[in-house]
Amino acid sequence: MTVRVFSDKAALSREAAAHAARLIRRAIAERGAARILVATGESQIAFLDALAAWPGLEWPKVEMFHLDEYIGLPADHPASFRRYLTDRLIRRTGIVRFHLLDGESDPAAECERVGTLLAAAPVDVAFAGIGENGHVAFNDPPADFKTEAPYLVVRLDEACRRQQVGEGWFRTLEDVPERAISISVRQLLKARAIISVVPDVRKAAAVARCLEGPIGPDAPASILRTHPDVTIYLDVEAASLLSPETVRGGLLTG
Repeated sequence: MTVRVFSDKAALSREAAAHAARLIRRAIAERGAARILVATGESQIAFLDALAAWPGLEWPKVEMFHLDEYIGLPADHPASFRRYLTDRLIRRTGIVRFHLLDGESDPAAECERVGTLLAAAPVDVAFAGIGENGHVAFNDPPADFKTEAPYLVVRLDEACRRQQVGEGWFRTLEDVPERAISISVRQLLKARAIISVVPDVRKAAAVARCLEGPIGPDAPASILRTHPDVTIYLDVEAASLLSPETVRGGLLTG
């Protein structure tokens, strides 16, 4: 695991986007196409903005999947991840090969449909955040570390749902769906590389717990430490509770 800490969210996002662009270019050069798995949420906006604007990426050669989606939420709702990705990545890049999770269809069938497509070939790079409760994708604690299926239906805990209200996606806790489709932990770990973008002080406790505490279902993102090629991108606020020994990359300013 590589941990890199930056002075602010803008610097973090630029460097993470540069890393992602290199991996996408390398996959296209080696195999003629790249497969990516994309995270959503407030913490990913600046990173995806930087990546979408990155010069010279051959987006028609990129195939995109995403981590999760609420069950029962219309595609035009402001919190819909289908809408999020359409507005922030698909329309801006001209990407033509994408597979959006339909939370309004039968959840089990949708897990099977998109999961079959995802499992058909390796993912070159996955993007993932860390939730305030330590979740990765919508795998809230205690997370299922054993399921082999690519996607599964999960029940969101109250801490996760409160985070969505705090970020402004929903007006009240009652408005937040209680269930979602999520990438499974084991499927996420099958990606060749993982880039985890985690800004803001509100993530500091979860970052410290997941990067320095025991690896286990009660701190779902701790499982990232078992992957052979994972880079955690933090700003100084998100890294504020980490020990100096954990932060191997030092403080970068741009």
